[in-house]
Amino acid sequence: MAERHLSIEDAARYLHIHVDEVKRLVKQMEIPFEQHGDRVSFDAEALDTWASQKILGMGQRPLKEYHRESAFGTRYREGGFALVSELFTPKLIMPDMRSRTKAAVLRDLVAIAEQAGLLYAPADLVRSLVEREAICSTGLAGGVALVHPRRQDPYLAPDSFIVLGRTESPIPFGAPDGKNTDLFFLICCLDDRLHLHTLARLCAMLSTTELMAQIRTTDNVDEIFTAIKNSETEVVAKLQLRPEQQ
Repeated sequence: MAERHLSIEDAARYLHIHVDEVKRLVKQMEIPFEQHGDRVSFDAEALDTWASQKILGMGQRPLKEYHRESAFGTRYREGGFALVSELFTPKLIMPDMRSRTKAAVLRDLVAIAEQAGLLYAPADLVRSLVEREAICSTGLAGGVALVHPRRQDPYLAPDSFIVLGRTESPIPFGAPDGKNTDLFFLICCLDDRLHLHTLARLCAMLSTTELMAQIRTTDNVDEIFTAIKNSETEVVAKLQLRPEQQ
């Protein structure tokens, strides 16, 4: 985020929700905010952390509703709505990571992006990932984690991207179901609204399609890349968006 503090209107645009919903969250003390007399503002970094964790913990119905709103409100490339499959390439998919610890996973995911020439400051990205995991694990039920930095920093990379790594054996990663994790998506978005939309769409893809099973049953990166694109096509179709809105 360019500005550290956001107004209620700015926060609503960022979160892909209505201003009245932000006011409700403030009134019920369900969102981090700062009070300055009669004025309310939001720390950008705290808001991003809160929103990211809310998305990761959403049930099917609220996720579906939020995903629809973020899909209508987010663009990635000029002239088109955001497709997360555009943030992948086969060279960013590693189906045989040998990482055995959480720290090793974070380093190895960043190394994949670094080898692809996508990073300005790999050490800073690793540090930000560690800081984010210290707040709360990005692991989800089902053996998958949506790893992302604590803040969206344009000085980390020249463009947004996603890395997908699959470890040879599942490892402890702090998932809410207490089970180990073997699928890791490293999400690095330069735009904050794209970041939240990407989290929502990946959650939808992982929970409503066969994507996780397909990733686990092949070592071919092109097949995995195709599975990602097909999964997103299936999810977008359920939104009933017009082609120009996809």
